[in-house]
Amino acid sequence: MDAEKVAGMIDHTILGPDATKEDIVKKCQEAIEYKFASVCVNPSFVKLVKQELSGSPVKVCTVIGFPLGANTTETKSFATRDAVDAGADEIDMVINLGAIKSKAWEIVQDDIAAVVQAAGDKIVKVIIETCYLTEEEKKKACQVAKEAGADFVKTSTGFGTAGATVEDVKLMKEVVGDDLEVKASGGVRSMADAQDMIEAGATRIGASSGVKIVTGEEANTDY
Repeated sequence: MDAEKVAGMIDHTILGPDATKEDIVKKCQEAIEYKFASVCVNPSFVKLVKQELSGSPVKVCTVIGFPLGANTTETKSFATRDAVDAGADEIDMVINLGAIKSKAWEIVQDDIAAVVQAAGDKIVKVIIETCYLTEEEKKKACQVAKEAGADFVKTSTGFGTAGATVEDVKLMKEVVGDDLEVKASGGVRSMADAQDMIEAGATRIGASSGVKIVTGEEANTDY
């Protein structure tokens, strides 16, 4: 797969707590230049990103319940509606990890379903944060996300103890089949990394290193 096709699968991501307006604008400029799939930001920057990407095919992506997944369902639902109203095209929500560990699967599914409903016709990706889950929990989390009506399952926030692995992407794809897509996120920093994830079944890559992935060079961050 050539660099342009890979670029079209990248969510160009900037979720650090110290990201500035200038940082966000630069990410948007890069996304337009390299034709990335989306720019993924924290909710407070959605309006800015919508403005900066106006007239381009690049989507606006944001995160809900990030990075712990521990917000109430009501909070996640409100935040999703607010983000959509602000211009978000795609919602990456963090699953309720505590409920998974408590084997409270009905709570997990209801939490995802509420966000799906709040998102309307927008894409919803469910971050299952694989680094904290057993293999059986990963499988069950993917199955629940499918039953709740999500569009993607996503490996990681990038803020946990580990990021995406080829093994996890393969496992997730085996569970969801053609019903859902898989996003690999966390630790994908090179074209080789991205190609490995795509070959394993990922159709979207979440990365802050999008420019490096498609060009082999670091982005100019001299704002």
